[in-house]
Amino acid sequence: MSKIIDYLKKPKVYTKSSCKFWDDEHISEQMLKAHLHPEWDAASRNFNFIENSVKWISETAPVDQFSQVLDLGCGPGLYANQLNKLGYQVTGIDFSKRSIEYAKEHNKQNTYYYQNYLDIDYENEFDLIILIYCDYAVLSPSERMILLNKIFKALKKGGKFIFDVFTPIYYKGKTESTNWSLNEEGGFFKPNPHLCLEAHYIYDNNIRLNQFVVIDEKDNIDVFRIWDTYFTKETLTNEIKSINFKNIEFYSDVCGKPYDLQHETMCIVLEK
Repeated sequence: MSKIIDYLKKPKVYTKSSCKFWDDEHISEQMLKAHLHPEWDAASRNFNFIENSVKWISETAPVDQFSQVLDLGCGPGLYANQLNKLGYQVTGIDFSKRSIEYAKEHNKQNTYYYQNYLDIDYENEFDLIILIYCDYAVLSPSERMILLNKIFKALKKGGKFIFDVFTPIYYKGKTESTNWSLNEEGGFFKPNPHLCLEAHYIYDNNIRLNQFVVIDEKDNIDVFRIWDTYFTKETLTNEIKSINFKNIEFYSDVCGKPYDLQHETMCIVLEK
Protein backbone atom coordinates (compact mmCIF):
# COMPACT_ATOMS: atom_id res chain seq x y z
CA MET A 1 0.00 0.00 0.00
CA SER A 2 2.84 2.43 0.81
CA LYS A 3 4.19 1.95 -2.72
CA ILE A 4 0.82 2.88 -4.21
CA ILE A 5 0.62 5.96 -2.00
CA ASP A 6 4.10 7.02 -3.15
CA TYR A 7 3.05 6.66 -6.78
CA LEU A 8 -0.05 8.75 -6.18
CA LYS A 9 1.99 11.72 -4.99
CA LYS A 10 2.75 14.40 -7.57
CA PRO A 11 6.15 13.40 -9.00
CA LYS A 12 9.09 15.68 -9.60
CA VAL A 13 9.15 17.15 -13.06
CA TYR A 14 10.32 14.73 -15.77
CA THR A 15 10.34 11.69 -13.50
CA LYS A 16 10.44 8.70 -15.82
CA SER A 17 7.86 5.93 -16.14
CA SER A 18 8.51 2.82 -14.07
CA CYS A 19 8.55 0.56 -17.13
CA LYS A 20 8.79 0.61 -20.92
CA PHE A 21 5.79 2.00 -22.75
CA TRP A 22 6.55 1.62 -26.45
CA ASP A 23 7.71 -2.00 -26.28
CA ASP A 24 5.23 -3.36 -23.76
CA GLU A 25 3.77 -6.40 -25.55
CA HIS A 26 0.13 -5.48 -24.95
CA ILE A 27 0.39 -1.69 -25.16
CA SER A 28 2.38 -1.77 -28.40
CA GLU A 29 -0.37 -3.92 -29.93
CA GLN A 30 -3.01 -1.39 -28.85
CA MET A 31 -0.86 1.46 -30.17
CA LEU A 32 -0.51 -0.19 -33.57
CA LYS A 33 -4.28 -0.66 -33.77
CA ALA A 34 -4.70 3.04 -32.95
CA HIS A 35 -2.13 4.03 -35.60
CA LEU A 36 -3.96 2.03 -38.24
CA HIS A 37 -7.52 3.13 -37.50
CA PRO A 38 -8.41 5.47 -40.38
CA GLU A 39 -10.70 7.75 -38.36
CA TRP A 40 -8.92 8.03 -35.01
CA ASP A 41 -6.68 10.87 -33.88
CA ALA A 42 -4.96 8.61 -31.39
CA ALA A 43 -1.42 7.28 -31.91
CA SER A 44 -1.44 8.99 -35.31
CA ARG A 45 -3.77 11.52 -36.84
CA ASN A 46 -6.64 10.28 -38.98
CA PHE A 47 -5.89 9.16 -42.52
CA ASN A 48 -7.63 12.13 -44.15
CA PHE A 49 -5.47 14.55 -42.16
CA ILE A 50 -2.32 12.60 -43.06
CA GLU A 51 -3.22 12.71 -46.76
CA ASN A 52 -3.69 16.50 -46.63
CA SER A 53 -0.55 16.87 -44.53
CA VAL A 54 1.61 14.95 -47.00
CA LYS A 55 0.21 17.05 -49.84
CA TRP A 56 1.23 20.25 -48.02
CA ILE A 57 4.66 18.85 -47.08
CA SER A 58 5.28 17.99 -50.74
CA GLU A 59 4.47 21.60 -51.67
CA THR A 60 6.62 23.06 -48.88
CA ALA A 61 9.54 20.72 -49.63
CA PRO A 62 9.17 19.56 -53.28
CA VAL A 63 10.59 16.13 -54.04
CA ASP A 64 12.92 17.43 -56.76
CA GLN A 65 14.73 19.52 -54.12
CA PHE A 66 14.07 17.57 -50.89
CA SER A 67 14.16 13.91 -51.90
CA GLN A 68 16.01 12.51 -48.85
CA VAL A 69 13.68 12.43 -45.83
CA LEU A 70 14.16 11.41 -42.20
CA ASP A 71 10.90 10.62 -40.39
CA LEU A 72 11.43 10.69 -36.61
CA GLY A 73 8.85 8.79 -34.57
CA CYS A 74 7.62 7.25 -37.82
CA GLY A 75 5.37 4.64 -36.18
CA PRO A 76 4.15 2.06 -38.73
CA GLY A 77 5.17 4.32 -41.62
CA LEU A 78 1.95 6.18 -42.41
CA TYR A 79 3.67 9.41 -43.48
CA ALA A 80 6.72 7.61 -44.86
CA ASN A 81 4.63 5.42 -47.16
CA GLN A 82 2.68 8.36 -48.55
CA LEU A 83 5.86 10.35 -49.12
CA ASN A 84 7.52 7.40 -50.82
CA LYS A 85 4.62 7.16 -53.28
CA LEU A 86 5.47 10.74 -54.30
CA GLY A 87 9.09 9.80 -54.98
CA TYR A 88 10.77 10.64 -51.67
CA GLN A 89 13.40 8.28 -50.24
CA VAL A 90 12.49 7.94 -46.57
CA THR A 91 14.41 6.74 -43.54
CA GLY A 92 12.09 6.10 -40.59
CA ILE A 93 13.07 5.81 -36.94
CA ASP A 94 10.84 4.72 -34.08
CA PHE A 95 11.23 3.29 -30.57
CA SER A 96 8.40 0.78 -30.99
CA LYS A 97 9.69 -2.54 -32.29
CA ARG A 98 6.20 -3.66 -33.27
CA SER A 99 5.57 -0.51 -35.34
CA ILE A 100 8.95 -0.75 -37.07
CA GLU A 101 8.36 -4.40 -37.94
CA TYR A 102 5.01 -3.45 -39.46
CA ALA A 103 6.59 -0.59 -41.41
CA LYS A 104 9.34 -2.84 -42.80
CA GLU A 105 6.82 -5.47 -43.83
CA HIS A 106 4.61 -3.02 -45.71
CA ASN A 107 7.23 -0.94 -47.54
CA LYS A 108 10.49 -2.43 -48.77
CA GLN A 109 11.65 0.77 -50.49
CA ASN A 110 11.94 2.85 -47.34
CA THR A 111 14.57 2.20 -44.67
CA TYR A 112 13.40 1.70 -41.09
CA TYR A 113 15.33 1.52 -37.83
CA TYR A 114 14.22 0.51 -34.35
CA GLN A 115 16.00 3.24 -32.41
CA ASN A 116 15.60 6.11 -29.96
CA TYR A 117 15.78 9.19 -32.17
CA LEU A 118 17.81 10.97 -29.49
CA ASP A 119 20.62 8.61 -30.53
CA ILE A 120 20.74 9.51 -34.23
CA ASP A 121 24.12 10.54 -35.63
CA TYR A 122 23.86 11.79 -39.21
CA GLU A 123 25.76 14.61 -40.91
CA ASN A 124 24.51 16.53 -43.96
CA GLU A 125 22.45 13.54 -45.13
CA PHE A 126 18.84 14.73 -45.31
CA ASP A 127 16.93 17.40 -47.20
CA LEU A 128 13.89 17.14 -44.96
CA ILE A 129 13.29 15.92 -41.41
CA ILE A 130 9.82 15.54 -39.92
CA LEU A 131 8.65 14.92 -36.33
CA ILE A 132 4.86 14.90 -36.35
CA TYR A 133 2.04 14.71 -33.79
CA CYS A 134 3.57 16.87 -31.09
CA ASP A 135 6.34 14.40 -30.16
CA TYR A 136 8.87 17.19 -29.77
CA ALA A 137 7.31 18.48 -26.56
CA VAL A 138 7.22 15.16 -24.71
CA LEU A 139 10.97 15.57 -24.27
CA SER A 140 12.65 17.47 -21.45
CA PRO A 141 14.33 20.80 -22.31
CA SER A 142 17.79 19.21 -22.31
CA GLU A 143 16.59 16.36 -24.54
CA ARG A 144 15.02 18.86 -26.93
CA MET A 145 18.33 20.70 -27.25
CA ILE A 146 20.14 17.43 -27.93
CA LEU A 147 17.60 16.59 -30.62
CA LEU A 148 17.67 20.03 -32.26
CA ASN A 149 21.45 19.94 -32.52
CA LYS A 150 21.37 16.43 -34.00
CA ILE A 151 18.69 17.48 -36.49
CA PHE A 152 20.66 20.56 -37.52
CA LYS A 153 23.74 18.39 -38.05
CA ALA A 154 21.76 15.81 -40.05
CA LEU A 155 20.26 18.36 -42.45
CA LYS A 156 21.94 19.46 -45.64
CA LYS A 157 22.35 23.20 -46.19
CA GLY A 158 18.93 24.57 -47.09
CA GLY A 159 17.25 21.52 -45.57
CA LYS A 160 14.03 21.84 -43.58
CA PHE A 161 12.76 20.49 -40.25
CA ILE A 162 8.96 20.30 -39.89
CA PHE A 163 7.37 19.57 -36.51
CA ASP A 164 4.35 20.51 -34.40
CA VAL A 165 3.51 21.24 -30.77
CA PHE A 166 0.44 21.97 -28.68
CA THR A 167 -0.44 25.58 -27.79
CA PRO A 168 -2.03 27.03 -24.61
CA ILE A 169 -5.44 26.66 -26.27
CA TYR A 170 -5.13 22.86 -26.13
CA TYR A 171 -4.93 22.97 -22.33
CA LYS A 172 -7.32 25.87 -21.77
CA GLY A 173 -9.55 25.11 -18.79
CA LYS A 174 -7.79 21.83 -17.99
CA THR A 175 -6.94 21.82 -14.28
CA GLU A 176 -5.15 19.29 -12.10
CA SER A 177 -7.36 16.26 -11.63
CA THR A 178 -7.49 12.61 -10.62
CA ASN A 179 -9.72 9.78 -11.74
CA TRP A 180 -9.88 6.02 -11.63
CA SER A 181 -11.38 3.19 -13.63
CA LEU A 182 -11.80 -0.55 -13.13
CA ASN A 183 -11.21 -2.48 -16.34
CA GLU A 184 -12.67 -5.89 -15.59
CA GLU A 185 -12.15 -7.26 -19.10
CA GLY A 186 -8.80 -5.64 -19.74
CA GLY A 187 -8.11 -2.45 -21.65
CA PHE A 188 -5.42 -0.32 -23.22
CA PHE A 189 -2.76 -0.97 -20.57
CA LYS A 190 -3.39 -4.63 -19.72
CA PRO A 191 -5.17 -7.58 -21.37
CA ASN A 192 -6.42 -8.76 -17.97
CA PRO A 193 -8.50 -7.06 -15.23
CA HIS A 194 -6.77 -4.01 -13.78
CA LEU A 195 -7.31 -0.77 -11.93
CA CYS A 196 -6.12 2.47 -13.54
CA LEU A 197 -5.48 5.55 -11.39
CA GLU A 198 -5.18 8.53 -13.70
CA ALA A 199 -3.90 12.02 -12.86
CA HIS A 200 -3.25 15.25 -14.72
CA TYR A 201 -0.62 17.52 -13.14
CA ILE A 202 0.46 21.07 -13.91
CA TYR A 203 4.03 22.36 -13.50
CA ASP A 204 5.90 25.59 -14.06
CA ASN A 205 7.17 26.53 -17.54
CA ASN A 206 4.03 25.28 -19.33
CA ILE A 207 4.73 21.65 -18.47
CA ARG A 208 1.92 19.10 -18.11
CA LEU A 209 1.85 15.45 -17.08
CA ASN A 210 -0.66 12.68 -17.72
CA GLN A 211 0.12 9.87 -15.28
CA PHE A 212 -1.39 6.39 -15.22
CA VAL A 213 -0.84 4.06 -12.25
CA VAL A 214 -1.93 0.59 -13.36
CA ILE A 215 -2.49 -2.20 -10.82
CA ASP A 216 -3.28 -5.69 -12.08
CA GLU A 217 -5.03 -8.58 -10.33
CA LYS A 218 -1.69 -9.84 -8.95
CA ASP A 219 -0.99 -6.41 -7.41
CA ASN A 220 1.77 -5.63 -9.91
CA ILE A 221 2.12 -1.86 -10.33
CA ASP A 222 3.21 -0.03 -13.47
CA VAL A 223 3.43 3.74 -13.75
CA PHE A 224 3.25 5.41 -17.15
CA ARG A 225 4.10 9.10 -17.37
CA ILE A 226 3.47 11.12 -20.53
CA TRP A 227 5.01 14.57 -20.30
CA ASP A 228 4.17 17.53 -22.50
CA THR A 229 5.02 21.22 -22.87
CA TYR A 230 2.86 23.70 -24.71
CA PHE A 231 4.39 26.56 -26.67
CA THR A 232 3.65 29.99 -28.06
CA LYS A 233 5.45 31.55 -31.01
CA GLU A 234 7.56 33.51 -28.53
CA THR A 235 8.58 30.60 -26.30
CA LEU A 236 9.34 28.37 -29.28
CA THR A 237 11.38 31.08 -31.01
CA ASN A 238 13.33 31.66 -27.81
CA GLU A 239 14.00 27.93 -27.42
CA ILE A 240 15.55 27.48 -30.85
CA LYS A 241 17.53 30.72 -31.01
CA SER A 242 20.78 29.03 -29.94
CA ILE A 243 20.58 26.75 -33.01
CA ASN A 244 21.62 28.47 -36.22
CA PHE A 245 18.52 27.87 -38.32
CA LYS A 246 18.32 30.74 -40.80
CA ASN A 247 14.55 30.83 -41.25
CA ILE A 248 11.42 29.97 -39.26
CA GLU A 249 7.80 29.77 -40.39
CA PHE A 250 4.68 29.18 -38.29
CA TYR A 251 1.40 27.49 -39.23
CA SER A 252 -1.57 26.23 -37.25
CA ASP A 253 -1.10 22.61 -38.24
CA VAL A 254 0.94 20.25 -40.39
CA CYS A 255 -1.51 20.73 -43.25
CA GLY A 256 -0.27 24.30 -43.65
CA LYS A 257 -3.29 26.07 -42.18
CA PRO A 258 -2.39 29.76 -41.64
CA TYR A 259 -1.16 30.53 -38.13
CA ASP A 260 -3.99 31.34 -35.71
CA LEU A 261 -3.58 32.18 -32.02
CA GLN A 262 -6.79 30.29 -31.24
CA HIS A 263 -5.65 26.98 -32.70
CA GLU A 264 -4.76 24.01 -30.47
CA THR A 265 -1.59 23.15 -32.37
CA MET A 266 1.26 25.02 -34.00
CA CYS A 267 3.44 23.78 -36.85
CA ILE A 268 6.99 25.04 -37.25
CA VAL A 269 9.19 24.89 -40.35
CA LEU A 270 12.88 25.54 -39.73
CA GLU A 271 15.42 25.96 -42.51
CA LYS A 272 19.14 25.32 -42.14
